[in-house]
Amino acid sequence: MERKDKVRRLLLAGVGGQGILKASDMICTALMYEGLDVKKSEVHGMAQRGGSVTSHVLYGSKVFSPVAGRGEVDILIAFEILESLRYINYLKPTSKVILNDFRINPPVVNLGIMKYPEHIEDIWKEQVTSLEVIKAREIARKAGNFRSENVVMVGILARHLPVKREIWERVINESFSEDLRDVNIRAFQLGYSALPS
Repeated sequence: MERKDKVRRLLLAGVGGQGILKASDMICTALMYEGLDVKKSEVHGMAQRGGSVTSHVLYGSKVFSPVAGRGEVDILIAFEILESLRYINYLKPTSKVILNDFRINPPVVNLGIMKYPEHIEDIWKEQVTSLEVIKAREIARKAGNFRSENVVMVGILARHLPVKREIWERVINESFSEDLRDVNIRAFQLGYSALPS
C-alpha cells in the first residue's frame, strides 16, 4: 500500500468497446469510498467505432487537476498493446505499466496501408523499470465472459492502489446488474491474483 496524502496519477488507455470508461468509474468510486479526493477526465471520441479512449484518474488527500501532464503519470493501464505507445511521453522512468497483451488492428492496418508494429513489449522494457504484461481477455474467458476483460484489468491495478479488497467487492456489486455480478467478481479476483508474464 502507498501513502494516501501524495497525489497519484493513473492513465487508462485503449480502444472503444473495451470497457475503459466503466473501469475508470469503478476505480474512482473505490478510491472515493476509501476517503480520497479523486478527479477524472476522459476522452472518448469515435469510441463506438473502435477509436482511442483514455481516462485520467488523479487521487490523493487533495487533488486540483483532473488531467495528468507529460512526464507525470505514475501508472499506465493499457487495454490494447499499440494504444499504449501513444502515451509513452506521459510516463517517467519510475512509472509502472500494466499492459494487456491484446491486439486490435487499426483501420490502416486492416486496409494494408501500414503494418502493426512489432516488439512493443521490448520498447516498454527500455522505457520503464516496472512492466506487467497480462493476457486479460484470456483471464476474463476463464471467469466466464471475455467482456469482463476491463474488470480483470481493474483487479490487476487494485494490487497497486490503497483500497481494501472489501471496498472493491462492494464497488463491483454496485456496478453490475445481478446477472453479471458473479462473473465480474470472479474476473476481479482472477486479475488480482494474476502474475505478470
